[in-house]
Amino acid sequence: MNTSFFGELLASITEQGRALLTARRPRSDIPLVDLCEALLSGRGEASGVALAEEILGEYGRLPAADKEAFFRALRDRFSADPQSVRAAIRAYDDAPDDPACLRQLHVVSEPRRQELIRRLNLAPGGTRALVDMRADLLKVLPHHPGLRDVDQDFEHLLSSWFNRGFLVMKRIDWSTPAAILEKIIEYEAVHEIDGWDDLRRRIGLEDRRLYAFFHPALVDDLLIFVEVALTKEIPGAIAPILAEERAELQPQNAATAVFYSISNCQKGLRGISFGNFLIKQVVEELRRELPALKTFVTLSPVPGFARWLSRRLDAAEQAAEMLLAPDLAGALTRSDWPDDTIISDRLETVLPALCAHYLIREKDRNGRPVDPVARFHLGNGARLERINWRGDLSTNGLAQAHGFMVNYLYDLRYIEKNHESFAASGVVAASSAVTRMARTVPETRPVAAAG
Repeated sequence: MNTSFFGELLASITEQGRALLTARRPRSDIPLVDLCEALLSGRGEASGVALAEEILGEYGRLPAADKEAFFRALRDRFSADPQSVRAAIRAYDDAPDDPACLRQLHVVSEPRRQELIRRLNLAPGGTRALVDMRADLLKVLPHHPGLRDVDQDFEHLLSSWFNRGFLVMKRIDWSTPAAILEKIIEYEAVHEIDGWDDLRRRIGLEDRRLYAFFHPALVDDLLIFVEVALTKEIPGAIAPILAEERAELQPQNAATAVFYSISNCQKGLRGISFGNFLIKQVVEELRRELPALKTFVTLSPVPGFARWLSRRLDAAEQAAEMLLAPDLAGALTRSDWPDDTIISDRLETVLPALCAHYLIREKDRNGRPVDPVARFHLGNGARLERINWRGDLSTNGLAQAHGFMVNYLYDLRYIEKNHESFAASGVVAASSAVTRMARTVPETRPVAAAG
């Protein structure tokens, strides 16, 4: 991961190119889009690298509104030329067996902005800047869906540059450089790390592990990391895993590896999957280190359950009463309901079944589970093993999932079979217990009566 030699070489080329640019034209108020046109039309490597660096620097200084305008220019001025595409189609229709016609059709149908992005990537720190640029684009995309084509080009290229062959997995421990450890604290997205002492409990003890993926172009930053607890049994709650005072387990006595937090670190790489590779590689690493490990599971959040249930309860009064008695629905809006034994016991008779129904039956327009964490693990070939009542009673856990957490089981004998079934037809692999639970949700009568 030592890229200092290549970094110094690229910096030297950039300096030479910067001198050439200064000699050829005054450094004046040339519009950013025109600089992009110049980068595409140029042929000199040194001047191209310097110009790419200048463009990225100018972009970084733009206010948010001007960044939106830049993305619109990428859409409007750097798409494929329709006339060239039509001409290439006609040529291919006339000579479908001519490889040159097919190659020409491929060349002219590719948006010009893809080549622009490739050339911008040649600048020192170009990959980092383009990942950040896509993060800016993703912020405005919900308000400007017409920019989706631009985002698809970014995603296409970044998927190639960040494919599995370029990724390096490292175990993070207390000897890892402080700059990386600070970013672990910053990036943790599931269970907040409360300072250095909390971090030490997660990476500095014998029964805890943390693994991360790195990329050579982002040597001082992480792409994704997973936190692992070594335990004797499958856990049903997060609090004992994160507890300050607990008995430390010797790794050789552990039977279960629990993936209890997975955090993506780069917003600009959203939609580019690393987690499936990371989990499978960590499983192999742990199996080599600790042959006694037999079970590999997650302790996962259910981030969409509370939102889904709220929408269903708001849909219609009659349908709402079929799901949940009115007084129980009202209780869920209060953050103190876990302290009310009577309410909690009544909710326990109905909410787990609703959660199972949500995870197994509720699908998006593509026939996949609506819950994003479920899509991720089921798509990796895991099985929905167990639903845990009162698994996470933190403020976030109650707000997102009414306290539920889920175990997804990575059974190495069935991972590929489960993955293929899910990919082909959206089949959710689930334990018999969870499947039975989901089937108890009635279609025509209330699942809980008041009283």
